[in-house]
Amino acid sequence: MSTQESHEDHGHHLPAVEDWPRGFGEASWWPFVTAIGGAGLYVGAALYIIASGNPDLLPAIAGPAVFVGSVGLFLVGIYGWVYHAFVSHFWSRDTSANGSLALKWGMVAFLGSELATFGAVFTYYFFIRAGTWPPQELPHLLSSLVLANTALLVASSFTLHWAHVAIRRENRRQFILGLVVTLILGVVFIGGQVLEYYEFIQNEGFTLTSGIFASAFFGLTGLHGLHVSLGAVLLGIVFVRALAGQYSADRHVSVSTASMYWHFVDIVWIFLVVVLYAGAVVGGA
Repeated sequence: MSTQESHEDHGHHLPAVEDWPRGFGEASWWPFVTAIGGAGLYVGAALYIIASGNPDLLPAIAGPAVFVGSVGLFLVGIYGWVYHAFVSHFWSRDTSANGSLALKWGMVAFLGSELATFGAVFTYYFFIRAGTWPPQELPHLLSSLVLANTALLVASSFTLHWAHVAIRRENRRQFILGLVVTLILGVVFIGGQVLEYYEFIQNEGFTLTSGIFASAFFGLTGLHGLHVSLGAVLLGIVFVRALAGQYSADRHVSVSTASMYWHFVDIVWIFLVVVLYAGAVVGGA
């Protein structure tokens, strides 16, 4: 897309458009905004740990404040990134196979970085798992709530796939219905995870500072919950665009990329349940 075309954004200003070198694609600062927000999550967690061990060095609110602010910045960056990439030039953009393939490979690269992030936290868990087991703070993990949540998330992958197939067959009604059901399942899953956290913290006294297993548990499940929340935001954007009639059998690349992300999150959860929940219970028996 030429520099001249990038200025015609239906009245919406895009950052870093002027003086952008030709051949480097559309200019956007949104990926950098998203990256700063993502990095801030780790900074907030680090500040929380530092403040917990050295209350005189930092106020206790510093870590949570940075974390919450970073979540907001991250979500704003994702919204701007998605809008810039998929919405702003929808009716005039190139829909060739090469353009769609590039966006899909971009999502693959993004998921690769996400896999590395989860891999780092899983490595920490495997490291402590190789030590004395079970740890003293190990709570009752494998409950009916976890199994129900798992069933909901797995079902959401099937409903999203059903919706994706529907739009490729020009069945708009089934497409929208599949998105609605997927969103409902995702929101219920997030609510179930919040309920699980409440029961652990209130009923069992199992918190982030309970020990090394607690830090791994809340780190992995919290990171995954954040990804599910982000996936719900992406599917919400897809749903709004679906209501506006912006998808067809020839125009559904953002549905494909959002589906890739959602299926990835589902697979990570299944692995997490097997390794973290069931694995801890079996090892502690």
